[in-house]
Formats: sequence, structure tokens, C-alpha cells
Amino acid sequence: MAHPLFHEAGPARRPATLTPERFAREFPAETEHVEFGRTLLAEHVHENVTAFSNSGGGVILIGVRHDGAVVGQDANEATLERLHGLVAQVRDPAGYALHPVTVGDTPIVVLAVGHREEGFAQTPDGRLLVRRGGSNVRLLGTELADFVAAQQPALREATAVGPTFADADPNLIESVRRSRRWTVVKLPERFHEAGLLTAPSKDAPLTVAGALVLLPDAAGTLGLGGVEVVRFDDDGAPREPRTLTGPAHVLIDEASRAVLEAFGTDSVTVREQPHELPRLPEPAVHEAIANAVIHRSYEPGTGPVRVEIHPDRVVVRSPGGLPGAVTLDNLRQQHAPRNPALAETLLRLGVTEVPGSGVDAIIEAMAAHLLDAPTFADDGEHVTVELSSASETSPQERAWVAEMSQRAAESERGPLADAERALLLMALRGEVLTNAKVRDAIDVDVPTAR
Repeated sequence: MAHPLFHEAGPARRPATLTPERFAREFPAETEHVEFGRTLLAEHVHENVTAFSNSGGGVILIGVRHDGAVVGQDANEATLERLHGLVAQVRDPAGYALHPVTVGDTPIVVLAVGHREEGFAQTPDGRLLVRRGGSNVRLLGTELADFVAAQQPALREATAVGPTFADADPNLIESVRRSRRWTVVKLPERFHEAGLLTAPSKDAPLTVAGALVLLPDAAGTLGLGGVEVVRFDDDGAPREPRTLTGPAHVLIDEASRAVLEAFGTDSVTVREQPHELPRLPEPAVHEAIANAVIHRSYEPGTGPVRVEIHPDRVVVRSPGGLPGAVTLDNLRQQHAPRNPALAETLLRLGVTEVPGSGVDAIIEAMAAHLLDAPTFADDGEHVTVELSSASETSPQERAWVAEMSQRAAESERGPLADAERALLLMALRGEVLTNAKVRDAIDVDVPTAR
């Protein structure tokens, strides 16, 4: 069966406009790869994204009745944001793309869903659906068990490496044990259950994830991981790279400190008191490096995470493109950990605080320090995060707002919101705070303000 327009295996050209006649030819009815949706309904999106993810992919045409009549669906920012949010509620969906399309004079939205080669998607309430003909079917019993077994993903982090549990560093074993609140009884079984050991035996090989947290130098002994730090001079010439190694949680902290020290501070005076203001916020740098180490590809030959320290920016580049259904458009909504055992272990060790919150933490830290927003890129082989020291504010202004923010955070009122920091900055600059300026700063309209 030929794949329809907008399907990942369909025609490469994806038009933004279609005549009603061509639309009827391209999409005459609901099929194995086509679903119509009159309106944007959460359950409809959940079920069809799940079924298409498990069955070769498909396209959901939102704004089209089940008889094929085009009734329309605005493709505005709110609609697209809602769709991203609904897909994010599906468990482990395939990759997807949103295409605003105009049929004649009527707008619709095409949600194109890919196909999972490994693993499987589930609805938010845990149902596993597949597509058969023009319908979604829930798998149960033996059929469900067979499908799950066939789709079981082969995670690189779960593969065996040479060293065994007996070769692991006792202090690192103890750190992980304490973070999990395990007793010392049957430790190999616990480490096996956590995905750090290939079998429940002290003689069993470590997994890739286990080696990254239980060996003092997995990068040096096994070629796994590591962070390469390169400084660039004002003329763009790179200096000699420095490669940092060690257990993943230690490596992330050491690399973050090295970057912050190299990037430096601005010397400012606030209320007649000298301050050394970091040119980049520590939370943003730490999360960018932690994200790179946790979510990178550990396939053979991928090399280390690379951190470039330029005079005006820090660039963190991690091997492997964005995993699963994550795209640059839905970074803040969609989460698909490539290395779940490593991610969970580092979460327990306190490297990260909330699963899947790294991108939000980077963006929020840069905003809190009144710096330009970070940029993210994905070329299919590397994911890049760029943190720039550029800002529309001076170091003096940032230091003053930072002090006010710290005072607020330590008080009963709690941390300042972005809008409150903007108002503080306006006041510092001596601007007259009219009602219109305040509404504009906090982004509310007149009825809401009233």
C-alpha cells in the first residue's frame, strides 16, 4: 500500500496548500495510515498517535470529518502548542511533525506520526494500540505479550563491558547503595535490577551504565564517555584540548567547575559592596553538561562530549541526535531518555533533581540572570547547546537584580518571576512605571489586569 502525503515514507514534497479536489484524491478515506479528526480531542490524539507509532506510522488530519469533509482547524500557535502537549502525554511515542495546511481557503493541521522500530507506545492510561485497516485495536493477552517481546529495544547502556561487579570501586558502590537506600544484603541483585549489572552475581560483567558510575575511569579504560574541554582565544584559535574523565556524577561536577572557572566573572559593585558576577549561571552550565553526559549516545566510536569555551559563549556538543519523539520543536514537552538506567542512577545521586527537566532548567537559569536565551541544534549526529553571555543588560544591572532575587528567594515570598525581574530592572533604570508599561512587562491585557 502506498504511503500517503505527509507520511515519513510518502512523497518528499509536502505542500502547504491543497485544492479541495487534490485533497479528496490524496485522502479519499480513513485507512491503515490515515485518520480524520473533526476537532482537536485529547483522547483521539492519544489513541491515534499510539496506534500509528506501533504500526508503521500515519497521518492525523485535524479539521476533517470522518466522511472526509473539510471543516477546518486553526493552525495558530495555541493549537500547535496544545498538540505538542497532547503528544507528550503519550508514553514513548514515535517521532512526529506538525504541518499547517490550507485546503482551498480552509486551514487544517496534519499531525504526521512516525514508526517505532524498537519499543512501543502506550496511551496515557497504559493501553497498547495498533492500527488495523482504518481502526485502532487494543492488544491483550498472548497477542500483547508477543508484540512486546518482539519490540523489546536493545539499549546500548544495557550491554556488557569487560569489568565485573568485583572490579568496581568499593567507594562508588557504596555511594550508589546509599543513594538508593539499599541494605548490604544481595547487592548484586539490586545493581542488576537497576540496570548496572548484567546478572545478579558479583562475577557478572557491568553494563555500560554500570561502568559509567562504578569505575573510576570508564573513559580511559573502556573508551566510554569523558568530556573534552577546549578553550578558544579571541582570534578564534583553539588551545590544546583537555579531556576530563571519571565516574559520570563526578565528571559532570568537575567539568562544570572547569568551565565556569575558565569563562570567568565580571567584577561589579552593588550597594558599595564588590561582587564577582559569574558570566554564565552555574545551573545552566551544570544542566547543559549533565544533559549531554546522561542523554548522549554511547555507541562505539562516538567519542567524548565536547565543551567549547569561546570568549562570548560556551558550546556543549554531545554525540547522537535527539532520541525518540524529541525534536527541537518539542524539547520542553517531550522526554525520551536514551539511557534510562544511567539517568535514574544520577538522579538518585543528586546530579539532577527532576527527570526530564534539564532543558527547562537551562532556559530558566539564563532568563533569571537576564542573559540571552540558549539555543539548541540537532544535526542528527550531535545535539548542541549554546550558552551566550550576551544580554541587553549590563553586568551591574544583572548583579543588582540577582541580589534582589536572592533576597526574595530567602524570604517568605519566594523566588521572583521573570516579569517581576523585568519590573525591577525598569525601576533601577529610573523608568516611569505606567499601567501600560507594567501590563506590557508582565504580558497581560487590560481586562486581565483589571
